[in-house]
Amino acid sequence: MTIPSPLTVPFVDLTWQHGPLQEAIQGVINAVITQGDFVLGQALADFEANFAVACGTQFGVGVGCGTDAIALGLIACGIAPGDEVILPANTFVATLMGVLRTGATPVFVDCDRTTALMDLEAAARAITRRTRAILPVHLYGQMVSPQGLLDLANRHRLIIFEDAAQAHMAQREGYIAGSIGLGAAFSFYPSKNLGALGDGGMFVTGDRLLAETARSLRNYGATSKYYHTKPQGTNSRLDTLQAAVLNVKLPHLAGWNRARSAIAQQYDRRLAPLAEHGILPMHNDAGPGHIYHLYVVRITDTCPISRADLQARFAAAGVQTGIHYPIPCHLQPAFSALGYGPGDFPQAEALSQEILSLPMYPGMTPEQVDYVVDAMVESVTAAKSVGILQTVNG
Repeated sequence: MTIPSPLTVPFVDLTWQHGPLQEAIQGVINAVITQGDFVLGQALADFEANFAVACGTQFGVGVGCGTDAIALGLIACGIAPGDEVILPANTFVATLMGVLRTGATPVFVDCDRTTALMDLEAAARAITRRTRAILPVHLYGQMVSPQGLLDLANRHRLIIFEDAAQAHMAQREGYIAGSIGLGAAFSFYPSKNLGALGDGGMFVTGDRLLAETARSLRNYGATSKYYHTKPQGTNSRLDTLQAAVLNVKLPHLAGWNRARSAIAQQYDRRLAPLAEHGILPMHNDAGPGHIYHLYVVRITDTCPISRADLQARFAAAGVQTGIHYPIPCHLQPAFSALGYGPGDFPQAEALSQEILSLPMYPGMTPEQVDYVVDAMVESVTAAKSVGILQTVNG
């Protein structure tokens, strides 16, 4: 089969989103300029309240980025030096850096190979008398089981702090991401399901005192102007302009998430025949609650083409792909002092060599999805043909 006239399929395309909203976005930007409240302004307070409601919780604290939402949120929750925090090895380094900034000790655990989510049985085995919190990462847009987390946390009296940077309005077992535990962190990096026009983040919680503490921490540790009570305080405030833009986008998020789900379902249907060739989409245990920040497949060792070769063929066909993430946190050189090494978390390590993220964004057309899958099918077919010829000529 020859793929018809090539398309260009970007990994993410934000132009479709901003075009229809341009007038509304410009309007709120102009309003902030007129108001002049660029830092901790009214649009920020409005967005904090609206986003907290969308997450099924009460309070939101806008900060400069998702990493700060983790670090300041954990500190507000009382995590401190001497504590241990359990987190998955297969996450973006921001999760780990947030823990390290509290002075607590990060304790890695392995993941489930089929979902890439934290292995809660492994987490249970990692608990010690110093364990204070468990930090699940709702990876790729799918939540870790809320009931499993609550059962584990209640048995061992642990704080649940969610890394929901990829899970805006994801749902599972009757819970919305951000509403399970004591607190949660979100990122508004531009390519997120709800993205700003730059960096941004938010800590959400149902506890008024924790929210007040986080508001102090983001503003130099001050409880009032020039009165500073928290030495861990820093300057990390979600800009009023960014909050105003996010508030324009927020009412559209549910629809965008549904569009992502429809694209994922098309991928699932088209990719199903490739399972016999070792290409396996990550399993969805959350049903319609999975909001597909990323659509990830595993290129297993039974596949006739390597991941690297497949990526190269995709690039030649005009299809952009990614890997989330190629090196587990415990093997990153910057964190070798933590004492982990190869073989410590075999599922995360194996997964890092298999995963491939395909293009995924709400404006993707059915034709683009078909083009991506057709390019994959052609690559696998060509690789199989070469293998057969090598065997015959061998």
